[in-house]
Amino acid sequence: MQRVLSALLMAIGMAAMVLAQTQAPAQGPDRWLHVRVQSSGPEGETVRVNVPLSLAEKILPAIHCKELKGGKVSIKDASKDVDLRALLEAVRNVGDNEFVTVESPHERVRVAKSGGYLFVKVREGQAANATENVDIKIPFSVVEAALSGGQDELDLVAAIRALSEHGDTELVTVMDKSETVRVWVDSKNVSE
Repeated sequence: MQRVLSALLMAIGMAAMVLAQTQAPAQGPDRWLHVRVQSSGPEGETVRVNVPLSLAEKILPAIHCKELKGGKVSIKDASKDVDLRALLEAVRNVGDNEFVTVESPHERVRVAKSGGYLFVKVREGQAANATENVDIKIPFSVVEAALSGGQDELDLVAAIRALSEHGDTELVTVMDKSETVRVWVDSKNVSE
């Protein structure tokens, strides 16, 4: 699950960068970022977080812990072998496409660009009985915004600004045997 969350942070950061550079400021009501985590364990706990993007943009720079400092996430380990900006530039200039497909007995992975979005789908386990499903759909402009920061970082504040320019969108869904995580943006101040 940690690997999935790390990939999610990177995807959100990259998507946020894209939006900041290509969109005009949104008009109208504030956009809300929602996170819902549901545990299927014996206690069946559900955690819901509902944050206006305008608030997230203001508080992220005030957080300084581990890899998150001043609204930016350090990705030194993730970016040491890959030039993410060069990769992003290459993908930006190519039309919609499926870029990576991996199929093995233990996992299936698909990375694609379609309709202005970057898609990542991961299915761990055997095809009929996947034990973990990850679906990520990030506006490409948000990816560009996240990568607008320094060399080894994702600019989450820029990503949030970019994300606020989009309509309602499902960003991430992660399901495994013990919990379901859903991350989305809409104009409602409460989650479903």
